[in-house]
Amino acid sequence: MSKESVKARQRKREKMVMKYANKRKILKKSKNYELLQKLPKDASPVRLRNRCSITGRSRGYMRLFGVSRIVFRNLVSQGLIPGVKKASW
Repeated sequence: MSKESVKARQRKREKMVMKYANKRKILKKSKNYELLQKLPKDASPVRLRNRCSITGRSRGYMRLFGVSRIVFRNLVSQGLIPGVKKASW
């Protein structure tokens, strides 16, 4: 489980990316790179990291479900994710 400060930083970056998305798009289209550089660093979507919505873990992230592999396995074994079951052969 990651620190609360890491999770908070990620949420802050997500808000900032959404806030400046339109402005970034316009500046990129007009090829105005001087003004684009003056935007906050956290406004860039490259700085975002996929994190588990429950634990905040960044490694082993399953994009389809939005959680890490460990949380995914626990949720599946509890039957909380419909249509997924443990394989056995």
